[in-house]
Amino acid sequence: MRKYAIAASGLVLAAGAILLAMPAISADAPTVVRTLLKDGDAPNGDTLTMMQVTIPPGGNEGRHIHSGPLIVHVVSGAFTLDYEGKPTTTYKAGETFYVEAGKQHEGHNIGTVPAVGIAAFATPKGAPITTQVASNGK
Repeated sequence: MRKYAIAASGLVLAAGAILLAMPAISADAPTVVRTLLKDGDAPNGDTLTMMQVTIPPGGNEGRHIHSGPLIVHVVSGAFTLDYEGKPTTTYKAGETFYVEAGKQHEGHNIGTVPAVGIAAFATPKGAPITTQVASNGK
């Protein structure tokens, strides 16, 4: 019984740490949904990850970086991308965009329908896929 209590306490502490590390989001902000589709080891020791990202109308991801390169294919709707050192660009259904590792960026949905994309990452094994960062402009 004591083992379960210790394990439960550890889970509560870990969940609290994750919540504290997340950026502040207003209560009325639409929630971005990330659904893991597949991940696995790559031959060079990296991890390959594919996920579906859905940004509801009016939503945004918050400024962040990735520890490896990212490719996103827009399935429906449109992603407006603020990308460090580049002009803001909107990618529509059927278009694909690339984000370099370590480049600050943020996806927004300024449209009226959900923006849905399939994202593929190649990250160093054990490294976080995404790290939120404070905004410092584009």
